[in-house]
Amino acid sequence: MKLHAVRTARSADRLPRAEQLAWKIAEVAADPVAVEPEVVEMIGNRIIDNAAVAAASIARRPVASARAQAMAHPYRAGATVFGLALDRRVSPEWAAWANGVAVRELDFHDTYLAADYSHPGDNIPSILAVAQHCGLDGAALVRGIATGYEIQVDLVTGICLHEHKIDHIAHLGPSAAAGIGTALRLPPEVIYQAVQQALHVTTTTRQSRKGEISSWKAYAPAFAGKMAVEAVDRAMRGEGAPSPAWEGEDGFIAWLLGGPKAEYQVPLPERGEAKRAILQTYTKEHSAEYQSQALIDLARRMGPALRERTPDLSKINSIVLHTSHHTHYVIGTGADDPQKMDPSASRETLDHSIMYIFAVALEDGGWHHEQSYAPERAARPATIALWHKVSTVEDPEWTRRYHSRDPKEKAFGARVVVTFDDGSIVEDQIAVADAHPFGRRPFRREQYVGKFRTLADGVVEQSEQDRFLELVDRLPELSSAELGGLSFAVAPFRLGVASPAGIFDWKSGS
Repeated sequence: MKLHAVRTARSADRLPRAEQLAWKIAEVAADPVAVEPEVVEMIGNRIIDNAAVAAASIARRPVASARAQAMAHPYRAGATVFGLALDRRVSPEWAAWANGVAVRELDFHDTYLAADYSHPGDNIPSILAVAQHCGLDGAALVRGIATGYEIQVDLVTGICLHEHKIDHIAHLGPSAAAGIGTALRLPPEVIYQAVQQALHVTTTTRQSRKGEISSWKAYAPAFAGKMAVEAVDRAMRGEGAPSPAWEGEDGFIAWLLGGPKAEYQVPLPERGEAKRAILQTYTKEHSAEYQSQALIDLARRMGPALRERTPDLSKINSIVLHTSHHTHYVIGTGADDPQKMDPSASRETLDHSIMYIFAVALEDGGWHHEQSYAPERAARPATIALWHKVSTVEDPEWTRRYHSRDPKEKAFGARVVVTFDDGSIVEDQIAVADAHPFGRRPFRREQYVGKFRTLADGVVEQSEQDRFLELVDRLPELSSAELGGLSFAVAPFRLGVASPAGIFDWKSGS
């Protein structure tokens, strides 16, 4: 890996293209390096992971709405949409949109945390949609996804967006565009323009994850994927983009990030170096914000010890989570969001309240992707009382470990101090989630398949599950025809209540 310094340049200096981040990304994307076997294996795992959470969310309103929008754009060759018959195809950008929402709705797939946040699995829907539409094979898909993960992880490692209140999809648009470029074997010139265009149109604010969080949290990555498809299409037609997008004196760094004097260090593979970044990422065992994963595991571990001391958790006076800056300020009391303590808050808001999550996990001894968020669950008086006793504080040591470049030291946990009414204290700590590669029960292919089977149970027929998993097992060898089957169909009644008509399916007289 090589670190690249990225800073603002004056227009008068005419920054050479070879020194621009977008060009360096394009060169990485165009490098025809082989994909290593363990990376191929993990790509298959994440395709299974995405399908698992899409199955669990298939009937939810935001997913049904996105699917309805996609269905209004039928297209041949086109791409598949989760839940629909495999021969029902839609325009690739709309397939990326619908599938992206299905994957993101439950906040239940993979993650990478460094200078910023990300869910690199969000790259897969757009790259897969283009691969299906353009008749690519499994090997091309694997190459494209390896690039999408690589660029996403590298940008997230080097450039912090959230401190400037920019949403993390600003790293996703460029990575998805780069991944599509790799899959299509496009030249650097085309990928360069597409990456810049994707950055330009997917830069949005973090209000999508602040205050009363709406369904847009699930739509935002899908939007980035859709824009990436369109950006690549424009660039392939010879159209350009705002350049240099990152370094321009009126560009991304100068006005939206650290300003004209800021400098960022972005790591990228050197020519001929394998793209291995997916191996630095990790999935979720629980349907909640990643920074709560380890704390759910700790809560279920601490629960028996606390109940042994007193069966009545109402005798707890306070619970303080000593944790990282990110956890404290994004999903903790440092966010200063009263909605995070509100029993009537949306599922999306509760997902970003570690106070609620820890209280429920402590009471229930675990976490469920639907039951734990149910309105009646959040409204229990005992839960509300315990929930409101939970607070977070930043601990500099946990912040340091959060940002560590050493994978074995990097941590997303906390030290939890429980104080009872009599003044006695119980405390424990955890560094990483049980499912993390360095956790107690790391996820491997068996666990990914188990997650898929569990979430697809009662939604996707057993034979359809088997067919899908068999294709993933042969991923690099899939023909273009077989790649079209890399989705799943469900019975129409499993798709939930149809959403109200919008512009795309407007009928005269409506």
